Amino acid sequence: MDGLDDIVEDFLVESHENLDQLDRDLVALEQEPNSRERLSSIFRTIHTIKGTSGFLAFGKLEQVAHVGENMLSRLRDGALQLTPHRTDALLTMVDTVRELLGSIETTGGEGSVDVSRAVELISASMEDGPAAEAPAADPVAAEAVVEAAAEVVEEELAALEVAADQLAAVAAPAAAAPPAVVPVPAAAPVPAPAPVAAVKPLGGEDEPAPRRAVADSTIRVDVDLLDALMQLVGELVLTRNQIVQYVSRQADTDLVRAGQRLNLIASELQEGVMKTRMQPIDHIWSKLPRVVRDLGQQCGKSVRLAMEGNETELDKTLLEAVKDPLTHLVRNSVDHGIEKPDARRAAGKAAEGVLTLRARHESGQVVVEVVDDGAGIDPAKIGESAVRKGLVTADALSRMATSDILQLIFAPGFSTAAAVTNVSGRGVGMDVVKTNIEAIGGTIEIESEPGRGTCTRLRIPLTLAIVPALTIECAGDRYAIPQVSLQELVSLDAEKAATAVEEIGGARVYRLRGELLPLVQLTDVFGTSSERHDGHVVIAVLRSEGRRFGLVVDRVINTEEIVVKAVGAQLKAIGLYSGATVLGDGTVALILDVQALARRALRAETVERAEQRTAASAAAATATVGTERTRMLLAAIGGGRRVAIPLDTVTRLEQIKTATVERVGSREVVQYRGAILPIVRLDQHLGAASSYGYGDEPTKDTLEVIVYADRDRSVAIVVEEILDIVDDTEVQHSDIDDMGLLGSAVFGDKVTELLDVRAAILAADPGFYAFDTAAPAASDDLMAV
Repeated sequence: MDGLDDIVEDFLVESHENLDQLDRDLVALEQEPNSRERLSSIFRTIHTIKGTSGFLAFGKLEQVAHVGENMLSRLRDGALQLTPHRTDALLTMVDTVRELLGSIETTGGEGSVDVSRAVELISASMEDGPAAEAPAADPVAAEAVVEAAAEVVEEELAALEVAADQLAAVAAPAAAAPPAVVPVPAAAPVPAPAPVAAVKPLGGEDEPAPRRAVADSTIRVDVDLLDALMQLVGELVLTRNQIVQYVSRQADTDLVRAGQRLNLIASELQEGVMKTRMQPIDHIWSKLPRVVRDLGQQCGKSVRLAMEGNETELDKTLLEAVKDPLTHLVRNSVDHGIEKPDARRAAGKAAEGVLTLRARHESGQVVVEVVDDGAGIDPAKIGESAVRKGLVTADALSRMATSDILQLIFAPGFSTAAAVTNVSGRGVGMDVVKTNIEAIGGTIEIESEPGRGTCTRLRIPLTLAIVPALTIECAGDRYAIPQVSLQELVSLDAEKAATAVEEIGGARVYRLRGELLPLVQLTDVFGTSSERHDGHVVIAVLRSEGRRFGLVVDRVINTEEIVVKAVGAQLKAIGLYSGATVLGDGTVALILDVQALARRALRAETVERAEQRTAASAAAATATVGTERTRMLLAAIGGGRRVAIPLDTVTRLEQIKTATVERVGSREVVQYRGAILPIVRLDQHLGAASSYGYGDEPTKDTLEVIVYADRDRSVAIVVEEILDIVDDTEVQHSDIDDMGLLGSAVFGDKVTELLDVRAAILAADPGFYAFDTAAPAASDDLMAV
C-alpha cells in the first residue's frame, strides 16, 4: 500500500470485504430469487462502491458499478426476474470490480482493465425478450464468453512460459550456461511451478516475498476482546515488574538474562497491544465541519474550519472521552469567539472567521488546540462577572495573574452571555469540559489576546491503562507521580537548602535558574510529619494548568511503568488521588492527582500569602528607619548596577512582551488586567546602561516587571533581571546616594543602591499619591530602609 492515501486504503479494505459478501449473497439469491431483503442488501453494497469510486475519481469502477446498480434496481422493483443468465452477469460484474481493485492496489490506478465486456453483458441481460433469457442466443454474451476463454488460455500459456524459463535458469549450471535460453514451445508439457519455488536460492534478496494483499492486511476485532487483552497485558506488566525486581537481587547470570529477556518481550507486547487501540483523531473531527456550518448559520456568522494533524493517534477510550468536550469547545468558539461579519469588517478583519483544530504528539501526550481569530477574551470582563457572581472576591482578583483570571471561565455557574439561548448562557458546560478532561488525566489551558483570538489547549495522555511514573516516599508511605506532569528533579543538600529556599509573603519558593518556583510540602498537604531530619530537600518540579511548582518529598524511589487501577469512592472523594497501582515489590501505592494537588496547595498558599501581606503592610505603616529585619528584592538594572527594593512594596513579579508596550504622549504604558499601567524603566530613571533597547529596535522580547499597587492604582517598574531575595540585617549601610536613591548597602560583597520607590513611582505616575490622605512623611518612612 505504499503511496496510497489512507482514504483509498480504507476503501479497498471495505470493498474487498463487500465483494466476498456479494459472492455469497448472489449465489444465495439464486436459490431465493424473491428475497427482497437480500436484494436490497446487494443493491446498497454496489451503490456504496459506486458512490465512493466516483468521489475518488475511479471512472471505470464507477461505470461498471453503475450499470450493475441499474440491474439490481430493476430486480428489486420487480421489473425484471432473476435468471441464471442475469446472475452470471452480476457475478461477472463482481469479478471485474475485484480486478479493478487489484489494479488500484498494485499501481494506484485502474490501469488497462477492460470493463466493456462486463458492461455489455449486464446491459444485454436487462433487455426484454428471449434474448435476455437465453444466453446461447445472445451474440454479445457469446462473443464475451469466447473472448474470456481466449484471454484465460493466453494467460495460462504466458504463465507456463515464465515457469519454464525460471526452471531452466535454476537447473542449468552456471559454467555451462548457453548464451541464450531456448524458449519452450507453448504446446510442450511443462512441470508444475511448485518445484520451482522449492529450489529458489536462499536469502531471497533479489526476489522479495510477495506483498500481502490489502484485504489480507487488516482484520476486524471486537473492542471487548481488545479491552480484555489490555487488562491481561496490564497484569503481565505488574508481574514483570515484580520478577525484574526479584531477579535484580540474584547472582545467577542465567536467571538475570532470562529476566532481561522477559522484560524486553513484555515491553514489546505491551506496546503492540496499545497500538491496536490507537485511532486517528480524525474519527471525531469528521463530524465537526457540519457542527461549525450549522451553528455558524444559526448565529449569523461565516466560519471556515481548518484542521491540522488529523492523523494524530489516540487511545480509543480517550478518544470517546474527549469527543464531547471538544465539540463543546468548538461550539463555544463559534458562538462566543468569532464575531459577526459586520463586526469583523469594522475591526479590519476578513468577514469570514477561521476556526483551526490542531493535534500533535508532544512529550508523551497528545496536544489538541482549538484556535479562533475572533474577539478574544477580556480579562476585565471575566473578573467583573466572577466578582458579581461571588466566585471570587475583588481583593483576591486584584492579586490574580491573567492566566488565573482566564481559568475562572471553568468555574461552575460562570457565564458572560447577555442572554440564555439554546447554544449558551446557562453557566454550564465549560466546568464540565474541565472536569471531563481532568478525569482522564488531562489538563486544559487558555491563551487569549483581546481583538486577536483565543487558543484553548488540551493536553491528554496517550493511554490510561499503563503509564510511566515516578515513585516517591513521604512520611513512610509510597506514592506515584505520572511522568507526563514531571519536568525535572532537584536535590539540595542541607547547606544549600538552608539558603536557597526562601519565603515571599509567607510562601516558600526556590529560585530555579532565575525563576521563582513555589514549593508545596507534601507532608503539609497530608497533615503528616516528614521522616527526613537531615535537612536534605528533594523537589519534584511539576507542571499543571500552565504553571510550574515544586513538590517537596522525602525521597525518590524509582521510575517504572505502572498499571492504573481505579480507587474507591471514599479515596476519590478526598480529591488528591487519581488511582492506585501495585508496585514491583507487591506494595500498593496511590497515584497523586497533580492537578488537584496543585489547585489545593496553591490556593491555600494564596490565602496564607494574602493574610501575611496584610499583616506586613499594617506593621510597615508604623515602621521607621532602623527597624528590625527587612526583606529586600535585589534586581539588576544594567551597566553592572543593581538596586534593592523593600519586598513589602512588591505586589507581583511579571514578564510582559516588549511588543505590548504602548505610548500615551511621551510616556510608556502597558495594558494589564483590564487597566492601563504606566511604566518606569529603572535604567533610564537612574541613568544606567540598558541591554533592552528602546523604540522600534528592542533587543529583548520580554521585560522583567515589578508591579506596585496601592488601592486602585498600579505602576510597572522595569528592571533588567530579578536576582535574589535577601535579609537587610546587620549589613553595611551608607548614606552615599544620588537622585532616585535613598542610600546604598553591601549585599553579597557587592555595593547595592537602595531605591527610592516613591520617587520611581512618581516618575511613572505623577498623580499616584495625589489623593493619598496620609502624611507624606509616612510614605517616605515606608519606602526607607
